[in-house]
Amino acid sequence: MSGLAAVLAVTTPLIAINERSFFHFPDGQEAYRFQRIERTDNEREWPFAASSGYLICAWVTGARAVYFGEPSADAEQENFDRILLVSTDPFDLMIVNAGKADAFQPYESIEQLLLRLAPFVNLGRRLCDQPRGTSIGPAEL
Repeated sequence: MSGLAAVLAVTTPLIAINERSFFHFPDGQEAYRFQRIERTDNEREWPFAASSGYLICAWVTGARAVYFGEPSADAEQENFDRILLVSTDPFDLMIVNAGKADAFQPYESIEQLLLRLAPFVNLGRRLCDQPRGTSIGPAEL
């Protein structure tokens, strides 16, 4: 068994280089994909309190993670006031977005919120399949 342990010790760092690896944690802006999104006048199921922002995706621990970034109110800054996890997993939503309930449009049940978020999860996952550092314009996905 010690031979197998040695092989794993040598090859694990090589496997971890791939962003889709379980051991990968994104670092730097090039690891993320961004797409600006905004609410249209006739959109009734928009889930976010902010009327516009960025859909963000990155591979985190071997899975596509989707986020919504609210742009800073200060136009000179290029950062986000708040970043929300966008998921259809209620546990993830409640843990990661704890204390951020006001970042979503009012909803009657968690099921209603999940239904509103589902299209954005799918869009974000497609965004994650784009090359690293991609910034996609409106209606390109």
